[in-house]
Amino acid sequence: MEKKKGRRSAMAAEETKNLIMTVAAQMFCELGYERVSIRNISERAGVSHSLIRHHFGSKEQIWYGISDHMHAYMQKYILHLLEQLPEDTPTNVKLYRFSVEMLAHIMVVREPIQLIADAMRQENEFFDYFVDSKGEIECIVKALVDEYNQGRAHDDRLNRQELKWQMMLYAHGSACMMPMLKETWSEVTQDEDECLLKHWQLFEQLTAAKLHVDKQYRLNPDKVSDLVHHVECGWEECPI
Repeated sequence: MEKKKGRRSAMAAEETKNLIMTVAAQMFCELGYERVSIRNISERAGVSHSLIRHHFGSKEQIWYGISDHMHAYMQKYILHLLEQLPEDTPTNVKLYRFSVEMLAHIMVVREPIQLIADAMRQENEFFDYFVDSKGEIECIVKALVDEYNQGRAHDDRLNRQELKWQMMLYAHGSACMMPMLKETWSEVTQDEDECLLKHWQLFEQLTAAKLHVDKQYRLNPDKVSDLVHHVECGWEECPI
């Protein structure tokens, strides 16, 4: 009986922590980290200020908890993308699929890029946390790029950081500049999904050309969301 009570208590505590992180992440995206207080989070989450302190200690630790979950999810998502490809898939196609499908995910689930953009504005340890060059995600991508570059002429080699930067630019544009994005194609369509697809296609064309991807391997979805996979990873199977 005591064990069952203990399990229920542990589950309730985990649910509370997840609720706090979910609410805090939403508020960080909406308002920015600096403008959110623990009291703001407690009011929206409907939990006491002291309970948040008990579980996390500080607002900073809530941010790190959110970020750790997001990193774990993204790592699992990337591995899932690559595992879906046949073993004999050429390396340039692997890189292409990774790049364009990851962008699709970030364009549909916008909170991670909003959190990253806010972390960049802080110009402190949050920035260093996101540019960690020794993390698992970086290692996966580095291995792919190194394999692609093997035996290629210097001017045909892929710059990993440049590819990452281009992906972030396109992701940030769709997440934080939607009115301008919709205005760009306003003479063609008023539909947000169509505008997002056209935005994604710009990156897809650029990436396919850079990586010398044959037409047979290129993706042509009807909507960007068609490229988003469901991956089970806890916390509602979502990075936020």
